[in-house]
Amino acid sequence: MTKILTSLDGTPASRFAFGTMQFGGRADETASRAMFDASREAGITHFDTAYVYTDGQSEKLLGRCIAGQRDSLLIATKVGSVGGASKANMIRSFDVCRQRLGMDMVDVLYLHRFDPGTDLREILACFADLKAQGRIRYVGLSNFAAWQVVKAIMVAAEFDLTVDILQPMYNLVKRQAEVEILPMCADMGVACAPYSPLGGGLLTGKYADGGSGRLKEDNAYAARYGLEWMHQTAQDLSVFAQEQGTDPATLAVAWAAAHPAAPTPIISARSLTQLTPSLAALDFEMTPELYAAISALSPKPPPATDRIEEQE
Repeated sequence: MTKILTSLDGTPASRFAFGTMQFGGRADETASRAMFDASREAGITHFDTAYVYTDGQSEKLLGRCIAGQRDSLLIATKVGSVGGASKANMIRSFDVCRQRLGMDMVDVLYLHRFDPGTDLREILACFADLKAQGRIRYVGLSNFAAWQVVKAIMVAAEFDLTVDILQPMYNLVKRQAEVEILPMCADMGVACAPYSPLGGGLLTGKYADGGSGRLKEDNAYAARYGLEWMHQTAQDLSVFAQEQGTDPATLAVAWAAAHPAAPTPIISARSLTQLTPSLAALDFEMTPELYAAISALSPKPPPATDRIEEQE
C-alpha cells in the first residue's frame, strides 16, 4: 500500500506536488509567488526544492511563500547532488537549506542521488540522527535504482528508520520506472513523487511549434530527450489532446498520475500561464480506455527479465 505523508498538522500530502526548480531562476519572485498561490488555491500542499536549485534562490523564495501556513504544508528539499553523501556534507548542506527556508525542521529530506563512494550505513545513520534531533520527519531518496532503494530500506531498519519516499524520473517518454521502481514502491510501502511529467516541456508540444525551453537551453536535457521517437510521441500526444479537446500537458500529467502505483507527479513551470494546464490535470478524468490510448503512443519498456515469452 502506498504510504501517505502528512504535514505537521496532519493534512495529507496533495495528489500532486509542486517543484520550485524555476524559483529565482527562469521565474522571478513575482512569477514564483503567482505559481505558489495558484498551487495552493488548487489544493496543493506538497512543495519540493533542493540545495542546488538556482544557487539557493529557490529555497529562499519558497521560504518566503510558505510563511504563515507552514504547518499545513509538506516541504521537501534535497542534499548530496554536489559534494557526495558523506555525513559531513549532508549536514553542512542541510544546515544551509534550513537557513534559506527559514525553517528549523523540514518535513522531507532527500538524498539527491546515489553516491557509490559513501557507505549506506553512514548515510542512513545521518538520516537517523537528523530525525532523532527533530530536524526532519521523513527520509527521501532521489534518482536511486530499485535495488538501491531496497538495500537502503534494509540498512535503515538497523537504525529503526524507514525510507518514506522516492523521487524518480517518469513521463510518457521516460517509462523505465514502470519496470521495477513503481512496483517496488507499491510493494514496499514507499511513496513515489516522480519528476518531469512533461519531459522538460517536450510533452507540451511547444518545441514542434518552435517554442523555447530547457531542451533548447540545456545540453543535458537536449541529450535526455534527443531521440526522434520521443519527439514523434510528443507530436502524437498533441494531436490526441486536440481530438479530446484538452491540452497535451494536462494529458501528460494526468497520465503519469494514473499509474496503478498512484504516484504523486511533481509539476513545475516558469509562469502561471505554463502551469495552468498541469493544474487542470488535478480534475481531469482519466478513464482506463484513455490511459491505454495514451500509453500506446510510446514504447512500453521491456520487463526486467530475459524470459519475455512468459510475460503477458
